[in-house]
Amino acid sequence: MAIEIDQVVKELLSVDGDKTVEKACEGIRDLLRNKLNRRGLVVAISGGIDSSVSATLAVKAVGPKRVFGLLLPEQDSSSNSLIRGKMLAEHLGIEYLVHDIAPTLEPIGCYKWRDEAIKNTVPEYGDGWKNKITITGGTEGQVNHFNLVVEDPNGKQFSKRLALKDYLQIVAATNYKQRIRKTIEYFHADRLNYAVVGTPNRMEYDQGFFVKNGDGSADLKPIAHLYKTQVYQLARDMGLPDEICSAIPTTDTYSLSQGQDEFYYALPYKEMDVALWCLNQGKPASFLAETLGVTEEKAGFIYKDIESKRKTTAMLHWQAITLEKVDGPISSHNVWG
Repeated sequence: MAIEIDQVVKELLSVDGDKTVEKACEGIRDLLRNKLNRRGLVVAISGGIDSSVSATLAVKAVGPKRVFGLLLPEQDSSSNSLIRGKMLAEHLGIEYLVHDIAPTLEPIGCYKWRDEAIKNTVPEYGDGWKNKITITGGTEGQVNHFNLVVEDPNGKQFSKRLALKDYLQIVAATNYKQRIRKTIEYFHADRLNYAVVGTPNRMEYDQGFFVKNGDGSADLKPIAHLYKTQVYQLARDMGLPDEICSAIPTTDTYSLSQGQDEFYYALPYKEMDVALWCLNQGKPASFLAETLGVTEEKAGFIYKDIESKRKTTAMLHWQAITLEKVDGPISSHNVWG
């Protein structure tokens, strides 16, 4: 059964844009003043929808003079990401800095370790080749596994299943990118006495689609309660440039163009939002099946995949664990309000 996914998203996930923005801005100001004790906000801007909306909320909350933007490309970044990032910063009227992190990633082995693992699967891989990782299995009721996709200099693509050891090494190497970016964000936050804004939407936050001590680190996360489709709605409601409002979600981590659903999620983001909402609302698999126009068995597999990712990535949310209780003034500050 064909469905109109945009209509489904509108019926289930639409928000009052003005009220949502107002509440977010109130929360940002309150956190800066009463919990974080910082003068302003640092936002790493990727050119994607999440960082664009996060930066816009920051400006609406405290004004452009108290928001500092960072654009942090490297050799695998899309040129379109940098173009959109600059467009957003100039649209908002904030001070920003472009800092190419490739000269830092090279000597610490990011590309070397990655390429070594790729060559274990595709020995001929070398200069001029491109790569990405794709996921498969979870929505078919199987254990997820990962495939390496490479493209030779002539544009011919090959796909091979990755051994777990090589998958882990590639991901560990590319995680350097997020951790170096976060180091730079906190340098500027310390320099300015600002707080660092994290940019995950609800789907990313829920499913653990972030790097611990990388893009998962922040002082506040103003859109972590918003589904991806709601973030897109706010972008339009706040009048962001069309190029940003229509940007397709990508990881912008591998040299081949890679959708987030290819790499991690069970479904494209609109369908994924609906599935996550249905699960959070306690809807049975039969409801999701009818809503998405899939079999009930398939809907069950989707729910199982969401729960599996929650379980396997739970520790990414945790603070360091002490072996015994440590008494003192430390208390939970994880939720505003």
